[in-house]
Amino acid sequence: MASPSTTPRPTDAGGPRPVLEAQGIRKQFPGVLALDGVALRLFPGEVHALMGENGAGKSTLIKVLTGVHPADGGTLVVDGRPHAFADPLQAQQAGISTVYQEVNLCPNISVAENILIGREPRRFGLIHWSAMRQRAAELLTELDLDLDVTSLLDSHSLAVQQLVAIVRAVDVSAKVLVLDEPTSSLDREEVAQLFTLVRRLRDRGVAILFVTHFIDQVFDLCDRVTVLRNGQLEGEYPIGELTPVTLVQRMIGGELATLDQLSGRSHEGAAVRAAGVPFLRARQLTRTGSIEPYDLDIHAGEVIGLAGLLGSGRTEVARLLFGADGADAGEVSIEGEKVVLRTPRHAIARGIAFCSENRKSEGLVGELTVRENIILALQAARGWTRPLARATQDELARHWIEALDIRPADPEAQVRHLSGGNQQKVLLARWLLTAPRLLILDEPTRGIDIGAKAEIQKLVARLAGEGTSVLFISAELEEVLRLSHRIAVLRDHRMVATLANDDTVTPERLLTTIATGTDS
Repeated sequence: MASPSTTPRPTDAGGPRPVLEAQGIRKQFPGVLALDGVALRLFPGEVHALMGENGAGKSTLIKVLTGVHPADGGTLVVDGRPHAFADPLQAQQAGISTVYQEVNLCPNISVAENILIGREPRRFGLIHWSAMRQRAAELLTELDLDLDVTSLLDSHSLAVQQLVAIVRAVDVSAKVLVLDEPTSSLDREEVAQLFTLVRRLRDRGVAILFVTHFIDQVFDLCDRVTVLRNGQLEGEYPIGELTPVTLVQRMIGGELATLDQLSGRSHEGAAVRAAGVPFLRARQLTRTGSIEPYDLDIHAGEVIGLAGLLGSGRTEVARLLFGADGADAGEVSIEGEKVVLRTPRHAIARGIAFCSENRKSEGLVGELTVRENIILALQAARGWTRPLARATQDELARHWIEALDIRPADPEAQVRHLSGGNQQKVLLARWLLTAPRLLILDEPTRGIDIGAKAEIQKLVARLAGEGTSVLFISAELEEVLRLSHRIAVLRDHRMVATLANDDTVTPERLLTTIATGTDS
């Protein structure tokens, strides 16, 4: 549990009034009622979790609170005064600062410039560069981060970029700090650093809205939780009155049939899948500065998990197999035949599909519809001079919307309006439509709720049972253990071990292998 704050809690007699109070919030998009009479109270000096399945309305509520979307109904009161924010700047001026799930910074400028963009210190009308760098360095020191503030942002990992976004938000004198999935790209040490900062801000009286899908983090950090379901308020609870099981039940509205599976292994036949010629065999595949030479076999119907800390080389392994990055040495064979995967087009032609962890920047096209996103890979494979008939597009889109339970079930909805979990399903539908022999999934459940996570895990198990090979990358060791037949462990851009996923493989053993680089 989180350590108690000295600030009086709202349940205490004579406790403080909410610093932010939303009542009856309503928001509708074309064909979608995203919020229907939602309420939320944030009190000074507390960490408040916002929970719900994908599509519950969490992201929309955040955007209403922070001026990204105007509400269609309801009231918003900050510090006792009614507000209607026309844009995020007005929300920031009222004391509401936000860090979104997807890093929204400028990769082509320095760390210091990103931290202080729009608030640069000036002298004689010009940016005071030395003062800006000094201020940025002071903020990083407060977070115990050792970064060169003059370095370009895109020279750093996604995890470090996330921390820079948080540092930027902290520099604003915020009464309310909204953290939307801030830990989804952080390793354990970075999460601990963030939590230390969050608790420090809480103890100074800041109200913190913490949106996450990591249930254990809610119980570790938060004081209260508001649960949304299907765009409506399910309830508000002190965290001490809930258990992880009851919280999940409130999120999904009933018993979770797969809860036992989510707490243990659900794959079957993990012992022997390595007989015969593998579908794909990589030998001494490498890219200088990216991943050291590695060997990997993936058999038909086998799920290979990649485990390791952020930055260990998991994504780099996958990108070489998909031709997204060019190998400097080594060779790849598919069904015993040597191949050269120079580009993703070559990989796709060989039956390889890749769902990137950055689904918005490297996967989906937000301005296109669900239908257009689903048929994109198939259309690209046919060539743009042979367009799919509209009736065929409609039939394919309807099939995969139903098969994957994509919500809303509207093929003409813009994909950018869908929740993260449903966007992930659209991306999966695109590649499943191509009938891949090998499906590479890079963090397919990152930033989505427990219900959607269970559906994707079931889908992976079903595909493997039907003979599809799967390369599964996840930062959650329990998830890797649950799904994989074998697990390749990476550390410092090296593949240090490949483990058969039998009863001897535990999260503790995986952690030891990651930490030491040996399986002993």
